[in-house]
Formats: sequence, structure tokens, C-alpha cells
Amino acid sequence: MTESTENAVTEPAAPQAVHSTTSFAELGVSDIMLSALEEACYHQPSPVQAGVIPIALTGKDVLGQARTGTGKTASFGIPILERLEKKRNSPPQALVLVPTRELAVQVRDEIEKLSFGRKVRTIAVYGGKPIRQQVGKLEKGADIVVGTPGRVLDHMSRGTLVLDGLQTVVLDEADRMLDIGFRPDIEKILRRCPKERQTLLLSATVAPAVERLAQRYMRDPVVLDFSDKTKTVDTIDQYYFTVEATKKYDLLVKLIEREQPEQAIVFCRTKRGTDRIQRKLTKVVKAVDCIHGDMAQGARDKVMKQFRAGEIKVLVATDVVGRGIDVSGISHIVNYDIPQASDDYVHRVGRTGRMGREGVAYTFVTPEEGPELTRIEILINRLLKRDEIEGFSTIVPVASATPAHPDGEAAAPAEEEKPKPPQLPGARRGRRHRRAL
Repeated sequence: MTESTENAVTEPAAPQAVHSTTSFAELGVSDIMLSALEEACYHQPSPVQAGVIPIALTGKDVLGQARTGTGKTASFGIPILERLEKKRNSPPQALVLVPTRELAVQVRDEIEKLSFGRKVRTIAVYGGKPIRQQVGKLEKGADIVVGTPGRVLDHMSRGTLVLDGLQTVVLDEADRMLDIGFRPDIEKILRRCPKERQTLLLSATVAPAVERLAQRYMRDPVVLDFSDKTKTVDTIDQYYFTVEATKKYDLLVKLIEREQPEQAIVFCRTKRGTDRIQRKLTKVVKAVDCIHGDMAQGARDKVMKQFRAGEIKVLVATDVVGRGIDVSGISHIVNYDIPQASDDYVHRVGRTGRMGREGVAYTFVTPEEGPELTRIEILINRLLKRDEIEGFSTIVPVASATPAHPDGEAAAPAEEEKPKPPQLPGARRGRRHRRAL
């Protein structure tokens, strides 16, 4: 009998109600964990932590639906640490699979913080870094491994990562991993894991693909739903500007001057545009940097380290940081380019308003992008409020308008412009701007 048949659940159970808890002590964690939580300044569990931790401590499988920024990492990190057995030079006892390199580093750092007072080795393995360094760390022994599916498979094929001793497997941001094509890798890994393991699956959405994964590789999971009725939290104020493409950069500068953000992420659609905006902003705004997928992993790690430390105030980025990056000081999100997928808007905006804090998001919408804005508003069941900056016009006069560059800059004018035909009486002058709602 195969594992998929043995461990299958015919259908996920109905989500259980989660009762509010006022302290971590009520969750049944150990004294050493309470000391670590106090050291980390974690005073009260979030709803996700209050729901997942007591069940996970019993060894049961958990399928939890919760958006990012709700304390998911501690919700599985605490039970993993509490259930670790004291063994010397043993294979890893827990494996955490994540979709991105940045999230692997973040989860490792969080688990190390929660390991205060214990002798626990947590190692992150991911692409973009020399595999030899990771092999050397694994050879010295690891209790917990956090990694991206591709690099985990690589270590398994080399024999440098053995899964025979696993007690717990975590699929963090499961929907994202499936979205970017990791399903075959995830299934290969899960088939190599011990059948009697505990599986914790955490996902912002439980789409059919996530359900099928749970049905095949989890054993009667307890289903917990922490998702909001709407797609974004009430603590995030959300606005939009109607703006010509050629005026977007000037609007960005004016918006930063007006808002004076504690920390902000400016999302661009392309890597080239990200580089361009960062170079221009550096001349007028202090502490600006950028991050995107073409950068070397060492450079990306350095930027994220500086951003977490507050040394970078404005980070220009592609969607490489649209999910899973938890930086508590982010006060503002700016969608310089409206996201191509409405769900990406939710994850971008989710970078602010973390753990109940207040945040604000601004989206730049060109006159042609009204339908995209409407789709976002339908998804989140909320109308974005229109904003304007006093004394600044987001509209280019028709006589001086030039074609827009794909990254929001004006294209070079033609050498010779043809004379415009005379305006007929009663013809519409200028360009009409509307939201297309």
C-alpha cells in the first residue's frame, strides 16, 4: 500500500472554532519556551498561534488557513521545538518547506530566536548559495532544516540530507509553492518522509490544489480557518491615484515627501524598472535600495538584512518580496505598477499592517488600468479611496504628452512631429479619466 493511500483523508474536516487565549502559558508550553518567548518579547499569542500550538503539541496534523503577518512561523516553530527529542548526531527531526530563499532565512532566524535556552541547530538550505557550505553545515548535524523544495531535493540526491528521522514536516505558504510549480518536488520529498510523521500545512488560501495535497499526504488533519471575511485587514488604509504613466515617478517623490514613511516598499512590475526607479530615487531620498530576482543571492541577503535593521527606509522591489517577508516596521506600501494578478495586490499590501499594526497602501492607476482596479476592489470587497496631492497634477497636458515608456518614463520624442489635424467643432477635448467602475 502506498503512502498516499495509507495517509489519505477523503475530505478535510470542517474548520474548528478557535477560542481566544490571553497568554502562552495557557497553551501548555514548557517553562524554557516561556523564557524564550519573554526574551523575544512575545507577550500574547496571536489567534493563529492560539489555535495551532495546542493541537500541534499533541502530534496531530493541522491544515491551517491564515494570511501572512499573523504569526504563522511561531505557530509551528514552537511545537517543533517542544517536541524535539534530545539526540546527538541524529538526522534532522523537522523539515520546513518554504517557497523562497528570503522566507527560508526568515523562518530559520525566527526558530533560532525561539530556541533561546536550548541547544538546537537550525539550518537553512536554498539555491543561489554554494551548496558546499550547506553540505558542511549538514554534516555537523542539524535538528531542524528549513529549505526551498529544489535545494532540499538536491541535498537528498547527494545523500547530505537524510529524512529517516523526521517527526514533523511543515509546508509553509503551501499555495504559493504550488503556484510557482513546486508540486512535483514537494510530492517527491513527502514520499521519502516517514509515514508516521506529523504534517503541518499552512496556507493563505485553500485552493483545490492545496486540498488535494492535504488529502493525499495528511492523516485526518485538524482544519483551522483564521482567514478574514475579506481579503485584507481593516488596519490597512488603501488609496489609489489616477496618474499618467509619465507622471508616476514625480508622484512617487511627492508622496514620499508628504508621507515621510517609517519604512516603505515600492513595488514595480519589472526588474529593469526596479533598478531605474532605485537609481533615480537615490538622488532625492535617503536610504534607498532595491531587490529583485536577477540579483546575486548574497546581495539580496544583504539588502534584506539592512531592511530588517531599519538601515534602508525605502525598498524598491519586484514581487520577489510580495509574500512571506515579515518586517514589522513597514508603514507604507506603494504599488508603483498595479499588479497583474489581483491576488498579488493582497500579498503586496499584506507587507504592512503586520500583527494588527496600522499601515497604509497606495496604488498608482493609469487611465487605461481602471478595469484592473475594479477587479482588485471586487476581490477585497472594498472600494479604494481616491487620493490627490495638493498642488500636484497627475495629468499631462495633451499638447505636451509623449508616449510612455513601459517602466513609467517618457519616451524620446520623434525627430519631427506631424501637424495635428484641426479640432472639429464639438469634438471631445483632452482625455477622459475614469475608474471604470
